[in-house]
Amino acid sequence: MRLRVEFTTEPFDLDEAPAHALVAREVVETAELDAVDVGPFGNTAEGGADAVLTAVDALLRKTLEAGATRVSLQVNVIAEGEK
Repeated sequence: MRLRVEFTTEPFDLDEAPAHALVAREVVETAELDAVDVGPFGNTAEGGADAVLTAVDALLRKTLEAGATRVSLQVNVIAEGEK
């Protein structure tokens, strides 16, 4: 099964990326995921179910430890042939 996770961490700071945002980026960029898109207002990552769920666990734990006060995420199953 393939999954897509979309997430944001808060609080936002448009002048400088907060520590929790940098941690989130590091987690998804170093995870064994097939596709990662990091942006200022939202992030997306895709991969096999085990890799995505492992990354989500690390993402939640590490961003909260780094000062995130809110993490919003959505996980979707990617249908075969869907991009």
